[in-house]
Amino acid sequence: MTLITQIFHSSILFWAAWVIIPIVMEIIPTICNFFILIKKKLVSRKEKVINFSPEITLIIPVYNQEHSLHRCISSIDASSYPNSKIYILVVNNMSTDRSFDVFCKCQEEFPDLTMNWVNSRQGKSKALNLGLFNSYGKYIIHIDSDGVLQRDAIRNMVTKFERNPDIDCMTGTIMTNPEMVDDTDRFGLRLLRKLEFFEYCQAFLAGRNFQSEFNNIFTLSGAFSAFRRSTIMKTNMYNTDTVCEDTHVTFQIRDVLGDKVALCSEAIFYVDPIEDMNRLYIQRQRWQRGEIEVVHMFMKNRMNAVRGFFSDFIVRLVMFDHTFAFPRMIWYFALICLGIFQDYPFTLIIDSVIIMYFLYVFTTTLLYICISLFLSPFKQLRRYYMRKWYLVFLLPLYNFVVFWFRFAGIINSMKSKGSWKMQNFSEERQTAWSIIKHDFRWLGRLVYKVTGRRKCHEQES
Repeated sequence: MTLITQIFHSSILFWAAWVIIPIVMEIIPTICNFFILIKKKLVSRKEKVINFSPEITLIIPVYNQEHSLHRCISSIDASSYPNSKIYILVVNNMSTDRSFDVFCKCQEEFPDLTMNWVNSRQGKSKALNLGLFNSYGKYIIHIDSDGVLQRDAIRNMVTKFERNPDIDCMTGTIMTNPEMVDDTDRFGLRLLRKLEFFEYCQAFLAGRNFQSEFNNIFTLSGAFSAFRRSTIMKTNMYNTDTVCEDTHVTFQIRDVLGDKVALCSEAIFYVDPIEDMNRLYIQRQRWQRGEIEVVHMFMKNRMNAVRGFFSDFIVRLVMFDHTFAFPRMIWYFALICLGIFQDYPFTLIIDSVIIMYFLYVFTTTLLYICISLFLSPFKQLRRYYMRKWYLVFLLPLYNFVVFWFRFAGIINSMKSKGSWKMQNFSEERQTAWSIIKHDFRWLGRLVYKVTGRRKCHEQES
């Protein structure tokens, strides 16, 4: 067999093993999603504004949010939904700062808003459950205290409920606050926050928007979600045994009650951007851990890998996020080994990585087009998003880093109990380094003992 034939065969095998899985699992589904979202945008009609406003309850869990609570309540007061129809329930989750003083100031500053403060036991789930028991009105909306509502967010969400009686609960569209992103001083952190903004846009206006078409939304956003009160009160409320209580209540409504979960793409809630890489690491680990916990609670008897992959979107998601995560990890390291220990041309490996990267850039560009269309009702926000076009070339790299963070969440969920308090990236790096040094010291002592005994044996003989 000639050298050219060997290279050709090795190339075919390499591409078959390395390229097929990501193309089948990621590239092709994204292209299909693009056409479905384009069709949805072209055929969808804008929800007609309702001429009445039903009473609603806004539940705001608070834990040491003295610096953001005023902004949050101020955004409610500035919303287009009438204040007389809004009942705000601020549920204190054992705060130790001046959050209550801020609440009292808001009562004086916004007299048209009806607000109450209640104290809850520790835990966000317990705070939300207390809020549910004390709520009234036709709809219940949860928002986090560290974010702000877009002016028409509440009205758009209530309008969609009223025009679609088959929808029982909705998630809003979560984005990081563009003003806070641009006000970031350090270049590295500002770039990280811009990528996070792009990621949120993609996750909601592309990901959940597509899932909403087939009632396949995996989780309602804990930062901004809404329910028909008659529906949420039929559930077992928020579960206290998982770090993803919002995912748990989503499964209760969709899988246990058989009701519909949807996205309201025109109900936008702005959250604070990520503080640093450590916070991003902890956040993504918690999301991954919560996903595993909730799936285990609801799906442990339904995880048939063959039949379920084609019939159940949850099985497909779990297989992609967890089962396929391990071969993906192996192949990343295998690339290095192929170049060092095998006969694969190094240029073949480099070319394949570049081609795959630009395939991801291509799919990111498709989603960028979709998102810009769905942002058309918000001209200023759409302009801001479209000016960040260059981020489509960096987002695949960002997603690659996030993959490893989520993979760490899979590993840690196997060896430790779920908790809101986790080691951050710096702490785990120090722990890993100390383990590596300890192992190398142990290996060094072992080598020293073996070589020392060998020398003694040689001297005796």
